[in-house]
Amino acid sequence: MHRITGKTGGDSLIEMSPTDSFNDNINGYDQHAQDPSSTGSIQQGQSPIDKQQHSKDSVFFRDGVRMIDFVLSYVDDKDGERKQERRRLYEANLVNVGLELETEDKSESDDGKTFFLKIHAPWEVLATYADVLKVKVPFKANDIPDNSDTPMNWLSTPFRLPEHIMHPQPDYFTAPFDKSKSDFFLIDNKDTFFSPSTRNRILYYILSRCSYFRDECGEKDKKGIKRLLNNGTYTAAFPLHDCRYWSRSKDVNCESDRYNLHKHWARFFCFFKEQPLNLIRKYYGEKIGIYFAWLGFYTEMLLFAAIVGSMCFIYGLFTYDDNDWSKEICSEKVGGNIVMCPLCDKKCGYWKLNTTCNSSWQSHLFDNVGTVFFAIFMGIWVTLFLEFWKRRQARLEYEWDLVDFEEEQQQLQLRPEYESKCTNRKLNRITQETEWVLRRTATDLMGRLLLCWATVTLWISLIIACIIGVIAYRLAVYAAFASIMKDSATSHLQVVGPYITPQLATSVTASCINFVIIMILNLMYERVAVWITDMEIPKTHLEYENKLTVKMFLFQFVNYYSSCFYVAFFKGKFVGFPGDYEYMFGSKLRNEECDPGGCLIELTTQLVIVMTGKQVWGNIQEALVPWLMNWWGSRNARNHPESLYSRWEQDHDLQSFGQLGLFYEYLEMVIQFGFITLFVASFPLAPLLALINNIIEVRVDAWKLTTQFRRPVAAKAHSIGAWQEILNGMAVLSVVTNAFIVAFTSDMIPRLVYMYAYQPDGEMNMKGYIDNSLSVFNISAFLLANKPDDGESPSWFNSSITTCRYRDYRYPPGHEKEYSVTMQFWHILAAKLAFIIIVEHVVFLVKFFVAWMIPDVPSDVRARVKRERYLVQEYLHNYEVEKLKIQLSQNGHSDCTCTPMIYPSIPKHEVLSECL
Repeated sequence: MHRITGKTGGDSLIEMSPTDSFNDNINGYDQHAQDPSSTGSIQQGQSPIDKQQHSKDSVFFRDGVRMIDFVLSYVDDKDGERKQERRRLYEANLVNVGLELETEDKSESDDGKTFFLKIHAPWEVLATYADVLKVKVPFKANDIPDNSDTPMNWLSTPFRLPEHIMHPQPDYFTAPFDKSKSDFFLIDNKDTFFSPSTRNRILYYILSRCSYFRDECGEKDKKGIKRLLNNGTYTAAFPLHDCRYWSRSKDVNCESDRYNLHKHWARFFCFFKEQPLNLIRKYYGEKIGIYFAWLGFYTEMLLFAAIVGSMCFIYGLFTYDDNDWSKEICSEKVGGNIVMCPLCDKKCGYWKLNTTCNSSWQSHLFDNVGTVFFAIFMGIWVTLFLEFWKRRQARLEYEWDLVDFEEEQQQLQLRPEYESKCTNRKLNRITQETEWVLRRTATDLMGRLLLCWATVTLWISLIIACIIGVIAYRLAVYAAFASIMKDSATSHLQVVGPYITPQLATSVTASCINFVIIMILNLMYERVAVWITDMEIPKTHLEYENKLTVKMFLFQFVNYYSSCFYVAFFKGKFVGFPGDYEYMFGSKLRNEECDPGGCLIELTTQLVIVMTGKQVWGNIQEALVPWLMNWWGSRNARNHPESLYSRWEQDHDLQSFGQLGLFYEYLEMVIQFGFITLFVASFPLAPLLALINNIIEVRVDAWKLTTQFRRPVAAKAHSIGAWQEILNGMAVLSVVTNAFIVAFTSDMIPRLVYMYAYQPDGEMNMKGYIDNSLSVFNISAFLLANKPDDGESPSWFNSSITTCRYRDYRYPPGHEKEYSVTMQFWHILAAKLAFIIIVEHVVFLVKFFVAWMIPDVPSDVRARVKRERYLVQEYLHNYEVEKLKIQLSQNGHSDCTCTPMIYPSIPKHEVLSECL
C-alpha cells in the first residue's frame, strides 16, 4: 500500500499514482465494523478506526450509508484557543441547522496533524434549502418529440460520445421545488434526488451564512466559512470528488462521473470529440458548464475563420511572383540605384533600397487584396459568432433549468460579506418585505468610487509609461543595431542571417521586452483589482464579478493591446522629413519610421510575439506549473506504505480552484478574441493559431479541473455575464480598427490610387510605383545634427551622390513648393478616409441586418418554455384539486358544493391560459 503526503494544509500535492492498488470494500468501509446508527465525532480516548477497513475511495460516513457532502480541514495550533472556540461555536450552529458532522482525528490523517470534519445534509435540510433557493426539480417526463435528426447525421458519428455520457440524466419538465408539495415531484430516491452539485451548492450556501458567535455577543460580521478560512480557523473547505480519476469507484451506487469525465473529456486524444456538457453540468454545476459550452462553441466558429484566413495567406503565396513593387525593390536597376536617407541621426548611414528585398516579399504575404476581403469577412464572422452563441445559450438555459434564473435568484445570491455589513432594514417594493440594506452616505460612496477608479487610472498610466519606455528603447537601440550591422555583421549566420535587419532586430527585441513587462504588470495588478473590488462591497456575486471584470479587462486591454495600437496607428505617422524631423517629447530621440517594407509587417511581428507568447505562457501556467508543484510535493509520498490515503485526504492535497478560477479562464479567452478581431487584418493566420491553442486549451482546462484541482463548489449562471457585453463592444471596435489598419498601416490604398490615377502609361499595373512613392531630398540641406558621422556610411557612398530618397509624397528640391506635400498625398488621404467610411458602413449594415435576421431564442426552445410553464400551472392546479378532494372526503364534506377558499390555482390557471 502506498500513500502520497506533503505539506500540512497545502494546495500543491497530487493524488495517488494510478499504479497503486488497494482492496476496496463496497461503500468504503467494512459495513459490519461499525454500528450503522453511530454518529458524531471521534473524541479523545476513543479507539481509532482500523485503517485496513477503510477504502481510500470512500465518500461516506463510517456507517457506510450517509454521503459526505462537504469537508472542512483544520490543524490544531499551539496558541489556537480562539480558533478552537470559533470552531466549537461554528460546528454547534451547523448542528443546530440540521447538518450531521463526523470528525476524523489527526492520528488518522496521512500527516498526523490535520483534522477532517465531514458534513452530511439529511433530506430535511436539503428540502428546506432547495425550497429557499428555488432549485428546479423534475415533475414530469418531457413529452415533446426530439426532432434533432438531420440528414447525413452518420457523418458526425466519429465525433460523438456514448449516449450515457452525453445525456447522463433523462429529460424532464421541471418546476421550482416546494417542500410542502414534495409528493408533486418525481422523487424515487431521496438520497439521489438532488444531484451532488446541487447538494454541495446548498451546503456552501449554509456554510457561508452560518455564524460563529454567541447570541449575546451580537457580532453580526462573524459568520461564514470564508472568514474562517481567511483567519486560519479552517485550512480548507471543499466538496469531495466521487472517485479517483483513473478508475471507477467500487461502490455500485456511485456513478463515477469523475472517471467518465477524465476518460471521455480530459484526455488530449479526445480533442476531436464533442464535449459532454450535460455531464460537466451535473458534476461541476451550471457556471462551469456554461464556460466550457462557450469555449467549445467559440472554438468551432474559429474553424471557419481559420479556413478563410489560411486561404488569404495562400493567396499571398500564389501571387508572390506577381508582386511588381517587390520586384522593383529587389531589382539592381531600380532598388539597387535608389539611395535612401538615413533612418536615424548620426549613427545611421545611407543605404540602398534593395537591402529591404526580403522584408518587401514578406510584407506581401499579408498586405494584399485578400487582406481587405478577410477584414470584411471577420467583421461579419464576429456578428455571426455572437448571434449564434445567443441561440446556443438560450437552448442551454432551457435544458439546464436556467430560464428566469436571474429574476428568481438575484436576491438569493447576496454575498455574505455584504450581509455582514448591513445595519438598516428597508421595505422591498417588489416583495413588500423588509430586508437588510447597507447604509452608505453620499460621501462614503463617492470616496470609494474615487479611490477605486483613481487606482485603476494610476495602473493604466503605469502601463502607458512602460510603453513609452519601450518606444524609447526602440529609438535608442535602433541606432546601435544599425551601426553594428552596417557591414553585414549577421551575414555569416546560416539560414536566418540574411533576414536579420536593424529594423527586425529592434522590433523583435522590443516585442519580447514588452511581453515580459505585460506579464509582470498582470501579476501585480490582479491583487490590486481584487482588493479595490472588495472595498466597494458589491451586493451580489453577479455584481462582484461584473465590477471585477470591468476593472481587469480595462487594465488588460491597455496592457496587451497598447503596443499593437502604437505600431498600427502611430509609428511612422509623425516622423517629419529630412531636414525637419520630429523628436520624441523634444528629446534627442527621433521618432520611429516604418520598416521600408511597411509598418504592417512590424504589426504582424508584434502580434505574433505577444499573442503566441501569451498562449504558450498561459498553457504553461495552467498545466505544467500545477503538475510540477504536485510532482515536487509528492516526492516523499511512498515512504509510508502502511498508511491510508483517504478520499478527503487526496482531495485536500489537490490545489484549490478558487472563487475566481473561472474568471481568469474567461479573461484569457477574451484577450485572445481581441487579438483575432482587432488586428486580424495584419495577420490572417491569427484565427488558425487561436484555433490550435483552443483545441489544446479545452483539454488542458478539462485535465487540470479533473485531476489537479479539488472539486469546485457548484454555482448557477444563466450566461457568460459581463463578458457578453465586452465581446459585443470589441466586435464593434474591430470593424473600426481593421478599416484603419487597411487604410493607414498597409500600403493597399496608395497602390490602388497609383494604379488608377497616377500610372504614367495608363495601364492597370504597378510598374513605376516604387519611384512614385519615394520623395527626393538634397543631401547638402541636411542639418549637422542629422548627418551621419564619418565612417557610418557604406563604402559605395561618395560625393557624387547628391540626393537621397524617403517615403513620402513631397515636392522635390528646386520646386516652387519645395518639400511641401503634393496633391497625390491629399488624393491618397481622401481615398483612405473614403475607404474607412464605406467599409465601416457596409460592414455595420450587414452586421445589424444579420443580428436582426437571427432570433436570439430558437422557436422550438420558445415553444418548450411555454409548454413547461403551462404544464407547471396545469399540474399544480390538478394537484391542488386532488389534494382538496382528499381533504374534504376525510373531513366528511364531500357533498359540499361551495367554492373553497383554498383553491388558489384557478385564477393563475385562467391567467396563464389568457397569456398563452
